Amino acid sequence: MPFSQGSRAGLSYVVESTFGTTPGTPSLIQLPYTTQSLNLSKERVTGTDIQPDRMLRVDRHGNRSAAGDIVADLRKADYDPFLESAFFNTFSSNVLKVGTTPKFFSIEDAATDITQFRLFTGMAVSSLAVSIRPNQMVTGTFSMVGKDMTISGTSVDAVKTAPSGNAPFDAYSGALSIGNSGGALSAAAIVTGIDFTINNALAPTFVVGSASTPQLEYGMATVEGTITAYFEDASLINRFLNETETALQVVVDDPTGSSDYTWLFPRVKINGADVPVDNPTSRIVTLPFVALYDTVEATNIKLTRSA
Repeated sequence: MPFSQGSRAGLSYVVESTFGTTPGTPSLIQLPYTTQSLNLSKERVTGTDIQPDRMLRVDRHGNRSAAGDIVADLRKADYDPFLESAFFNTFSSNVLKVGTTPKFFSIEDAATDITQFRLFTGMAVSSLAVSIRPNQMVTGTFSMVGKDMTISGTSVDAVKTAPSGNAPFDAYSGALSIGNSGGALSAAAIVTGIDFTINNALAPTFVVGSASTPQLEYGMATVEGTITAYFEDASLINRFLNETETALQVVVDDPTGSSDYTWLFPRVKINGADVPVDNPTSRIVTLPFVALYDTVEATNIKLTRSA
């Protein structure tokens, strides 16, 4: 009997209209991905009786919840619904800003070689981490939180929609610009990388009489990141020293040159400027930042996609 192989695994999803409920006739869409760690967990409920022989008599399973990461090379179109889930909003005229409406998915993990299918329901993006660095694809880590999981020998949709086939974004096909908040932006050719996260702090809300959560609670949309750059002059360090409100813009694209996605942080505070000497080669400035609400853009992060 064969063991399931990662090379035969597939991941697909459908948007839910009701939290935790897979649509009656779902049309699943396949996802290109690098790794995933979706799993169901249960709390343990242990008896508290004291026994003279010192051994427990009771150990039961408690509340259920689903969680895990989906790691992918970002590209045009395929992950747009998950970006909307991270932003709690939908694209409007190809622009996405932070909102207040969560989006939930049913996600199927298919072990096609042994015909086993795990179906996760009520899944949403609790946090999104994006990494943009030279000599790598632009990567996204979608940390998911959800309601429940079932396993079956039958897929909920045997005929799935294929992914777009678009090429992944890479760092050298884009650009990074920096300037004062509300002012003109200038290209920054000394940046060696930018990493940022959107964190919604999703969590289950357990109630008496149900093993799984009836809904997910969430917190603020916290956007933080780190820029690394070559130590060329004092300009970036002065932004930290002078507490200068700064705007950042990062454009990523694929080799076609027509799939650009633009990440704009219209108002950020830089909260550090470390410049260690780690080796004899070029010194690097590390600049952690937090993105704040901007009254002009009405968001703390804005994503614009090509048409």
